[in-house]
Amino acid sequence: MKRGLSAVTALALFAMLLGACSERQNTAAQSESAAPGVPVPPRVEEPGETEAIAKKGEYAASPADVDLTLLNSAMVYAEVFNIVESPDKYMGKTIKMSGPYYASYFDETDAYYHYVIVEDASACCSQGLEFIWNGTHNYPADYPADGEKIEVVGEFKSYVELGQTYYYIAADEIRVV
Repeated sequence: MKRGLSAVTALALFAMLLGACSERQNTAAQSESAAPGVPVPPRVEEPGETEAIAKKGEYAASPADVDLTLLNSAMVYAEVFNIVESPDKYMGKTIKMSGPYYASYFDETDAYYHYVIVEDASACCSQGLEFIWNGTHNYPADYPADGEKIEVVGEFKSYVELGQTYYYIAADEIRVV
C-alpha cells in the first residue's frame, strides 16, 4: 500500500497513545492532590472546549474549520485519527496543520508526494498527511527541505489513483515556521 495505516495498526497506535497519556495524566494529577495519597481525577477536556478558548481570544481566530495547530498533543492525535478513519466527514473542510515536511517518490506513478508529519507529544504516533500545493510549483526548487517545519492550510479532498482513493489537503498556502 502506497500510503496510510491499516485500521488495525491505527487502532493499536491509538490505544498505546491513550494508555501513555492516561498514565501521564494520572501521575501528574496524583502529584497535585491536596492530601498525600489521595488521587485527583485527571482533567478531561470537554468537547468544544478548544473552540471556546479560541472564542475567548486566548488564540488568534483561525480561518480553518479544523485547526490542528490549536490542539494539545492528545487532541491532535485524536483528530488526525478521526481524519484518517472517517475522511468523508472532513471532505470540503479547511484544515490547518503544521509539522516537518517530507517528500516521497513513488515508482509506479513516477511522481513525488508531499506530506506534513503531524506529531504528538510523545512522538510515538506521528501521521503523515498528504498535501498538494495549488498552483505551479516545481519540486524540489519551490518546496522546503525535508524535515523543515511548515504550516499548511487548505481544503480536504480526495483523488483516485491506481484504483485506490487517497485523501489530501489542497493547500492554498504553505509557509515555513
